[in-house]
Amino acid sequence: MTGAVRGALLGLLLVLAAAATAQAAPEVHAASHASRAVWAWERPSYALLESPQVADEALAFLQHKRIDMIYLYADAFQGRNLLVQQPARYRAFIRAAHARGIRVYALLGSWYLHTERYVLPRHQRKAVAMLQRVLDYNAAATPDARFDGVNYDIEPHLLDTWEDATRPRLLRGFLDMTAAMMAARRRSGQALPIGPAMPFWWDGIALAWRGARKPVSEHVADLTDYVALMDYRNRAEGRDSILSHAEDEMAYADRIGKRVVIGLEFNPGEPAKLSFHGMDEAAFEREAAKVEAAYGGRRSFGGFVFHHYEGYRRFVGAPAPASD
Repeated sequence: MTGAVRGALLGLLLVLAAAATAQAAPEVHAASHASRAVWAWERPSYALLESPQVADEALAFLQHKRIDMIYLYADAFQGRNLLVQQPARYRAFIRAAHARGIRVYALLGSWYLHTERYVLPRHQRKAVAMLQRVLDYNAAATPDARFDGVNYDIEPHLLDTWEDATRPRLLRGFLDMTAAMMAARRRSGQALPIGPAMPFWWDGIALAWRGARKPVSEHVADLTDYVALMDYRNRAEGRDSILSHAEDEMAYADRIGKRVVIGLEFNPGEPAKLSFHGMDEAAFEREAAKVEAAYGGRRSFGGFVFHHYEGYRRFVGAPAPASD
């Protein structure tokens, strides 16, 4: 083989290798960052819906921070229900978010409405009605303006009656409520992913429900499409850490083909270990990177969700502009 031929072959091999690398690079880059979501509660969500300027600034901020999903409140607040009364505001916001590559989940559950009571039998129909309004909205909306999923935050442990003696009854009420909500989704014919915000410590409570005794967290995972795990710790590794508290939920989700989104706290709280408040952003990113390194290769890992929009913005030194 002449030197010229060898040189030509070598050049061809280099071109092919470069092409293969270029094709592989986008996939490697895309897999390098887990999805990030943020909970947006009543007041900030209504501000986003009622002002295109506020919405545009917020979406630009989320995009800059690699947050690709917002859990947008979608129920009544201060005597109004924009989802029912002014659905065009949701359509406009969701279209704008989708145009920036940001998915929008309907956030259900409210301190204002005391939705923790929805686990009680006499109030469970309200939980179904709350979800049904989202399903009705999606059925009437064009694909570009539909919610991409639902997250509901209904916490029975906030009830005044929560104590050792009543805990099993209230948790069964939560499961009954969840089952009723999932049945409503099935009746609608929609494939909207639905999942709850769930405390990490529910994996330590065994409960008999519908003929099976297992941790409450496993009952919940069986019923729903994913869970947003309120894994409120500010370090990734070791005892009493993000990874240690999530592992049982992750292992079960691996077995049954579900997802776990790791919820993290950014607001002031006691004890300090509950929140990244008071730490700097670089320290948070180091801990988040450890979680991604541990879980990034697992199908059950659904990324992160931050509590909450206003708290996270304060944490990174970019507080949300005041709105009227």
